[in-house]
Amino acid sequence: YAVQARDTDGASRESPRFLHVIDTVIAGSISEQEVKPDTAIRIMTGAPVPKGADSVVQFEDTDETQRKKSPPKEIGILCKAKPGLNIRLAGEDIAKGSLVLKKGSVIRPAEVGVLASLGRSKVMAIRRPVVAILATGNELVEINQPLTAGKIYNSNTYSVAALVQRYGGIPKILGIALDSEASLITRLRQGSDADMLITSGGVSAGDYDMVKDVLAKEGEITFWTVRMKPGKPLAFGTIKGVNKTGVTRNIPHLGLPGNP
Repeated sequence: YAVQARDTDGASRESPRFLHVIDTVIAGSISEQEVKPDTAIRIMTGAPVPKGADSVVQFEDTDETQRKKSPPKEIGILCKAKPGLNIRLAGEDIAKGSLVLKKGSVIRPAEVGVLASLGRSKVMAIRRPVVAILATGNELVEINQPLTAGKIYNSNTYSVAALVQRYGGIPKILGIALDSEASLITRLRQGSDADMLITSGGVSAGDYDMVKDVLAKEGEITFWTVRMKPGKPLAFGTIKGVNKTGVTRNIPHLGLPGNP
């Protein structure tokens, strides 16, 4: 009940202060009545505080449940109310002119809720990068397939995908490319709309290590091999891709060794 706090002086369960109920206001509505001395307006959670009221008394602190008529014409207040009781001021959550989200903030569920509370349906943001992941090698089989002689499971794809996801990217798994140029190019083109491409295997000096050769034809090799073991045969460069609007662009490509 929206009341004037001074009307509740001395109120208790043993000695209620009785006020005339002049209106009921629900969330989303505004009462046209004004709370004056010895009056109250029945108010629901979330409704604007009526003019003249300076505090709100919860239903639990009134004798409403003891009254047969609802809404009642009169209400007994069972506790003393202080000015401002159960009232949230305008701008209490976010004051006018204050900074809501800093540049570079991650848009998580909480930030989405804040933006929605301000009536913002759109916001300029940097989307999460899509990283295409391709494993290469005739020896590979998918983890849900039978493991036949001479084969190993495609474990690298899932390790890399988990790392991409951990650090904020969106993994796009392209599957397994066989050790042939045609198979490799076909799979690579499935990831041409990604923001980055990561391959595993095919970057060493063997007869069937095709990745660096295809990279040289379809893009550009910036460097090949690094001074470390294991992991020496690592390649980096760019490969031609096409975005969703059909525009050709260069995609960064990181070629990881298949082992370890």
